[in-house]
Amino acid sequence: MDVTSAPVPAAVELIALTKQYGPGATAVDAIDLRIEANSYCCLLGPSGCGKSTTLRMIAGHESTTSGDILLENRNITALPAAARGTAMMFQSFALFPHLSALDNVAFSLKMKGVAKAERHARAQDLLERVAMGHLAQRKPGELSGGQQQRVALARALITQPRVLLLDEPLSALDPFLRIQMRAELRHWQRELGLTFIHVTHSQEEAMALADTMVVMNHGRIEQVGPPHAVYNRPASEFVARFMGGHNVLRTSAGKVAVRNDHIRLAPAGSTGWTATVSDVEYQGTYVLLGLQLDGSEPKDSAVSVMLSEARFVEQPLATGDRVDLGWDPAQAHALAA
Repeated sequence: MDVTSAPVPAAVELIALTKQYGPGATAVDAIDLRIEANSYCCLLGPSGCGKSTTLRMIAGHESTTSGDILLENRNITALPAAARGTAMMFQSFALFPHLSALDNVAFSLKMKGVAKAERHARAQDLLERVAMGHLAQRKPGELSGGQQQRVALARALITQPRVLLLDEPLSALDPFLRIQMRAELRHWQRELGLTFIHVTHSQEEAMALADTMVVMNHGRIEQVGPPHAVYNRPASEFVARFMGGHNVLRTSAGKVAVRNDHIRLAPAGSTGWTATVSDVEYQGTYVLLGLQLDGSEPKDSAVSVMLSEARFVEQPLATGDRVDLGWDPAQAHALAA
């Protein structure tokens, strides 16, 4: 057998995974998913789509209704959380406020009966790896949000997991720190060579972090792929609208998605796709225009167009102006019916 042609091993595989809370209350609906080893995977979707429930089932914090969870080809569906080879990093970080950073990191080893000297040595080593060694004796209340996150990361890593599970880990941080911390998470994922599975509702966060994005809706997977592919070739109207930056248009050839930076504007009467400017938002390097299409159903009438700042300065528009829309057919992506 030619080993070079063997499939990439999956760190985690979900097989027909289902979670029901009662009749008509299906949170996760028979999903299948392979997550490659040593990759960064983001589960993405609106509130209630099933992404956090999926993560909790992988962690062992939520029972499954049916289906299987495999970690490195080992069925872990019925195993307790501590025996799975996963670790969870929570949104709130869940650090003990009365313990130092060192003792927070070492806590799980203390529960396992590891001697104080050994557990402190291992905890200090991990704190050094996440650039927190010099603050080992500080308590959580004496640390910034970013520093607390590093302590939470070290605490999760001390159990030597093969897969790290992250449940909205950046949502409590301010925007500037969120950008800084997502860069750190990506760095540590590569540095440690672990598989990260990260739940988020932020499209921007998922695109910045993920090797693989999993877009979920109503307990099902709508699309799986690299961020570039998901953004540029949405599989459905839901994905196109949820990812943002796209207009869903109904043409004679069917339903298509066109990125808002690919739409061209011309004076009214040029193309037949006529619209009225309803909103103008200055965003620094670009201007985002909201348009209302003539003669369209209400749910299909809103269109957004991104213009460079220079282009807008050359041809400024104001609310109430009339324009025509056009685009290169090659840049219109057909959507599934």
